[in-house]
Amino acid sequence: MAQVIKNYARFYTLLKQLPGADKETLVWQYTQGRTKSLREVSRWEYDVMCRDMERVLNNDKKAAQRQARLRRARSGVLHQLQIYGIDTTDWATVDAFCHNPRISGKVFRELTIEELNSVNKKIRIIIKKSKENGKSKS
Repeated sequence: MAQVIKNYARFYTLLKQLPGADKETLVWQYTQGRTKSLREVSRWEYDVMCRDMERVLNNDKKAAQRQARLRRARSGVLHQLQIYGIDTTDWATVDAFCHNPRISGKVFRELTIEELNSVNKKIRIIIKKSKENGKSKS
């Protein structure tokens, strides 16, 4: 006898988090065209469907976290560039600075998170050395 599903909370919780997802379409797809009713879905089909929905949500969260890390790294570099005295509202200037082979050899928008962290360190060292040189000349 097939196991009967009595509580569909897991499915509906996941469905709310997936914009544009449609219950009937999902059920139709995971039952291979057998039904559009959630009550007629087998336990195995239900579990597979919910696992796939969770996987999609986790991928979206990972992408959002990766984008947030990239945004923080870019912000950190731009802040250090401002401290150094570069006009960060002029992208040509920012790109020219970053494109220098001693800095990164790439334009700003092409830098990865790791490269941005490296550029941030290099700019901090440049700022520190320029402050030390300024103090020793006084």
